[in-house]
Amino acid sequence: MSGAEMVTNEERLRRIEAITDAALSGLDIAELLDELLERVRDLLTVDTATILLLEGHTGELVATAAKGLEEEVRRGFRVRVGRGFAGRVAATRAPVTIYDVTPDDVVNPILLTKGVRALLGVPMISNGNLVGVLHVGSLTLRRFGPDDVRLLQLVADRASSAGQARAQVLDRQAALALQRSLLPARLPDIPGLDLAARYAPGHDLGIGGDWYDVFVLPSGWLGAVIGDVSGHGLPSAVVMGRIRSALRAYALDADDPAEALTSLDRKIHHFEAGTLTTAVYALIAPDRTTVHLSCAGHLPPLLVAPGQPAQLVNVTVDRPLGVGRPTTSRRTTVLDLPPGAALVFYTDGLIERRTELIDTGIERLAAAVRSEPAEALCDHIMTTTAPEHPDDDIALLVIRRASPTDEAPPAADRRTT
Repeated sequence: MSGAEMVTNEERLRRIEAITDAALSGLDIAELLDELLERVRDLLTVDTATILLLEGHTGELVATAAKGLEEEVRRGFRVRVGRGFAGRVAATRAPVTIYDVTPDDVVNPILLTKGVRALLGVPMISNGNLVGVLHVGSLTLRRFGPDDVRLLQLVADRASSAGQARAQVLDRQAALALQRSLLPARLPDIPGLDLAARYAPGHDLGIGGDWYDVFVLPSGWLGAVIGDVSGHGLPSAVVMGRIRSALRAYALDADDPAEALTSLDRKIHHFEAGTLTTAVYALIAPDRTTVHLSCAGHLPPLLVAPGQPAQLVNVTVDRPLGVGRPTTSRRTTVLDLPPGAALVFYTDGLIERRTELIDTGIERLAAAVRSEPAEALCDHIMTTTAPEHPDDDIALLVIRRASPTDEAPPAADRRTT
């Protein structure tokens, strides 16, 4: 390569680097990738340029941006790591060149239909993690040399940060959408009961496997559940959503919380194998005087009655859902709910600290629980016991039976956060 060519290439690389660096300052990522591919085609004098980004939860490379092969993106082309040309680049994490493309080399029919004869692909890696694959193609026979590989790898390295940023944005958007759909935006207005809840994420995505739910059954009983799916972030939230929906379905056919959790346990073993879930499911009688509880490996709720200290509910704790073999021996505990008493359900993120025993956290929570309106109690608990920077998600649900001396709170005051 001549000195003049080297200068030209370095100048073009500087322009590409400037674009990708600007992406970190707020440029639209989709527009950035399009512009980057245009410059790649000019830089290497090729006919096609494509970016396929790795979709973490499926293990597939998805065509995200393309020039000369736009149909790849329109058709949503995807390929598993290890299959085809792009999959080979991803699997080896090394550049791959093909001088004369044949049907044995690729699984994407669009490459053959377009008439691509030569291919060069390089991995996109950020912080040691595979982000995707960048590949270029020529409609004429061409041997890509070491300088071509070097230049394209430099471009891929610059593009990796933009690709990773795009994936993070999409994950956050998906997490927010899940949170809105899976966590009640507003708790139901239930005569004789006062309800409040809180949710605080422990990670950047804003959602994980912790959840709570409250629903009225056709029988007039009120169902309430709090649970925790193992893991963090979007994958756990997706599983949580399926488990939450399944429990609602089982609740319609089961008058006993233990029976509903038994059905949910079978479902998790079969459809969510390897997932550990804890949960407490409660049914509150139509007259609000009694509560039927079944606990699957979850922390027992606290009960506080007027004029008395808060205490852990003496509920039998059965094993978590999805652990061991499905069991039919789950049990239900029945307890009284006197006027003015409140049940406090929570997940471990509220009480656990890395430097102390879990009993210490439970004692701290019990000291903060008092007989007062549900909203005020939620606020007090979160203020006095929740860590400032939680390492785990926090879900909190308070259900208080009204007393004759209570004033009904305005409907607008019933909120969840």
